[in-house]
Amino acid sequence: MRIIILVYIFFGMKTGVSIEALVNQCNNADSKCSDNSGRLFICNHKTLLNKQRISAVTYSVSRITEKISPIKRVRLTRNREEDKRRMETLLKQGDLVICPEGTTCREPYLLRFSLLFAEAADEVYPVALKTKAGMFYGTSTGLFKFFDHFYLLMNPWPEYEVKFLEKMSTRSMDGKSCTGFEAANHVQSEIGRVLGFGLTKLTMKYKYLMLAGNEGLV
Repeated sequence: MRIIILVYIFFGMKTGVSIEALVNQCNNADSKCSDNSGRLFICNHKTLLNKQRISAVTYSVSRITEKISPIKRVRLTRNREEDKRRMETLLKQGDLVICPEGTTCREPYLLRFSLLFAEAADEVYPVALKTKAGMFYGTSTGLFKFFDHFYLLMNPWPEYEVKFLEKMSTRSMDGKSCTGFEAANHVQSEIGRVLGFGLTKLTMKYKYLMLAGNEGLV
């Protein structure tokens, strides 16, 4: 972690983090911050970079990216029951990050969120991520996904913004019970609202089929 932060500084990376919502929730006596179970952070997927000291589940990420990642990564299998079991196991060990879009989306839009995270935890902590590149953009639709890091850092003054949102329930909305689909759509809409991004029903599979003619496999 110390090395990667120095690398960001060397390349002129400007990082902004807004944690007011998270701090307020941790000060709440009923918050999960005080018990032994992990918190599930749900993020939109702008880049392969991440700076949290927690685990993350990934799918179809290059071995090089896994080796240079400053955080622990666990691969998903695309088997719903097995992936759900892995998520629940990781949450028992500590905090966990999930990007339910399934892949990066460079444009100001959100791909459809998978509902699997809503089945793995009763509460989630949405996190809105925004990058500003200006000149070079990473490409995750080609054969070399590990170049994602280098493309972003090649920009003269890359920026990375992180904003933690209010905790949300995956079991109820406005006092009424909800399905996993409804919870996933609600989390997507809240992150989109904060970022000013449009919402789509496109999944990772359709994105890759349109742009690369495959389903996103490495």
